[in-house]
Amino acid sequence: MVEPRVWLGCPIWGRKDWVGELLAPGTKSADFLRRYAEVFDAVEGNTTFYATPSADIVQRWADATPPTFRFCFKLPKTVTHERGLIAAAGATARFVDRLRPLGPRLGPLMIQLPPSFGPPRLSALESFVRTLPSGVRFAVEVRHPGFFAETLAERRLTALLVEHDIERVVLDTKAIYADMPVDEDLRVARDKKPRLPIPTVVEGRRPLLRLIVPPAPEVAGPRIDAWVRRVVAWLEQKRSPYVFLHCPNDFYAPRLARMFHDRLAEAMGWEPMPPWPAQRAATEAQTSLF
Repeated sequence: MVEPRVWLGCPIWGRKDWVGELLAPGTKSADFLRRYAEVFDAVEGNTTFYATPSADIVQRWADATPPTFRFCFKLPKTVTHERGLIAAAGATARFVDRLRPLGPRLGPLMIQLPPSFGPPRLSALESFVRTLPSGVRFAVEVRHPGFFAETLAERRLTALLVEHDIERVVLDTKAIYADMPVDEDLRVARDKKPRLPIPTVVEGRRPLLRLIVPPAPEVAGPRIDAWVRRVVAWLEQKRSPYVFLHCPNDFYAPRLARMFHDRLAEAMGWEPMPPWPAQRAATEAQTSLF
């Protein structure tokens, strides 16, 4: 039996202002993914929500990452938001085929549904999942309040996901709605991210958590600690979760992911995260002075 593990990452793999923060000074944008993958072993793929990558780009992603790395891409919005999963089997199959060259690097594909996709449309999801391509894992993110609070719709959703071995994406935005000063980044985040309960039941072998917290440690810390405890429980249940750290300004996402890793490592008796490329470069530069 494969030992349970955690895949950890951020919502993106590169920002120019991560050079000198996460990435070593002088890192070129073409190398962002390769260097990111030296630190984290998973990433969300939000770009695919807006456009399907070319075959050449997919191959470059594969070449830049080890086989242990995982991309968790979103299905295109044409499938989830514009078509509402109706008559979308062909488009989904073509999208999956485009990504198959990633091989083992292809993690769960996220079926992110809009807030308007409520319980009356559950039959559309039921029909859609029966057409999903084989050999690929999927995860569903619902944003309608009717799928929470142990409602009949939530129980039907859970049963459907269990039947088809599909994960439920857990989106936790609680911390960004805490009582704190609201700057422009936080205001935008609150406008974009729904305020929803946390599912009480999360089945599946590989739960997928999207944790959105502000960079302030006094606010982020308690939410991270709460999820560390739950991830520890998942590991004890022989489950292997994916964990992605977001914040209103994703410049701080790597720091928050590191905080999550180090607190989980402490709870599990693991080694802390090694120094980042930027930290190693700074140490080497300091050493060269002597």
